[in-house]
Amino acid sequence: MRLDTIHMRDPFMFVENGAGYLIGTTDNNCWYGKAGSFLGYKTNDLINFEGPYTLFEYSDSFWADENFWAPEMHKIGDKYFIFASFKSSKSRRCSQALVCDEPFGRYVPCGKPFTPEEWDCLDATYYEENGKKYTVFCHEWTQCADGQICLGELTRDLDGLKNVKTLFNASSAPWAVAFDGKNYVTDAPFITRLDGGRLLMTWSTNGAKGYNIGMSISDDGIAGPWRHLPEVLYGENGGHAMTFSFGGKKYIIYHYPNDPALEERAVIREIRSDEKRIYFADV
Repeated sequence: MRLDTIHMRDPFMFVENGAGYLIGTTDNNCWYGKAGSFLGYKTNDLINFEGPYTLFEYSDSFWADENFWAPEMHKIGDKYFIFASFKSSKSRRCSQALVCDEPFGRYVPCGKPFTPEEWDCLDATYYEENGKKYTVFCHEWTQCADGQICLGELTRDLDGLKNVKTLFNASSAPWAVAFDGKNYVTDAPFITRLDGGRLLMTWSTNGAKGYNIGMSISDDGIAGPWRHLPEVLYGENGGHAMTFSFGGKKYIIYHYPNDPALEERAVIREIRSDEKRIYFADV
């Protein structure tokens, strides 16, 4: 099947041994009601995709039964991990790691969620620096009104955090717009290293034309300080992006449009980078 036939929000591409493993939010009704599963699709050329493969699905033994959102796949050591957002009617939304011995096998939970129990959290990503394992995640607007991008050092078993700090609030970005006049969204932080060594974070919020992809820069590692680039990378009601390399080229993947429901599709575009930013190769 082709990419434009796959309904998906929050796409993520993991690449290994010349193959791409595409995952994302795949439940048709991902906002309300009982959650279903995370599905994956495999590609060797970014054009044709095989699947779906079921990677994780709801069961009575798992604590969460709502909002299976935004899975990311990372290899740590010789294991494969999915970081994803979950919720139940009895608990706040949070992020948890799942583990498997292969990219597209059946994943099982790693202990308990790692984000702060008293916070509404989502969209955790993974980053290693100086031998330490970190997550960058969102403290949601649903609890703090002005959504936050936060950093925490992961415990050994990936089921807790220490040294949690706020990197910035959504409203500090010049292109962030309160979606309802007072609340600011933070979604989808993802870290990549630019030419010359600076870190670039793509993340999404609402802007003048809807959902967007903004960029922020750190000169001093994952803890920042972070400064926002003056213009968004993409601002036409699409977002939740990440970058990856495939076949010697660099790409970004994001979903478009952000609404209406069931119209969302993953979009892959080639990018270039320099010491200051990333940009689309076709613009």
